[in-house]
Amino acid sequence: MITTSSFSKEAQEYVESIEKRIVLIDGSQLTELMIEFGIGVTEVATYPLKRIDSDYFETT
Repeated sequence: MITTSSFSKEAQEYVESIEKRIVLIDGSQLTELMIEFGIGVTEVATYPLKRIDSDYFETT
């Protein structure tokens, strides 16, 4: 079950008590999954990640 807000304590306790498991996905987790799998989101910018090239600074 999915909600854009959060599940009540009672709902969470009920899911834990039943034999067949139901996965509760709240708004925060839904957002993370959408970003992770690229669903319903658009990339607007990327930034290069750089590191120091120690060979460039090596002295002989």
